[in-house]
Amino acid sequence: MADIKQQIFQELSALEEAASKLRGAAVIAGRQTDLEVAILTEQVRTLRDKNARATEMIDKSINILKNLK
Repeated sequence: MADIKQQIFQELSALEEAASKLRGAAVIAGRQTDLEVAILTEQVRTLRDKNARATEMIDKSINILKNLK
């Protein structure tokens, strides 16, 4: 009977350790995802700014070409 109890406690301990590792992995994955989202958000912001400037330059170029006609 004592052997069965000992085995149960060992298995519970192993299960607790596995759950703890999974929680840690989930936290790390969440942080990684947050970092990736922050990087992508900044990249999108930069691309939108560049796109706006490019649009302005194209509009100015079109106006210059129209005036040259």
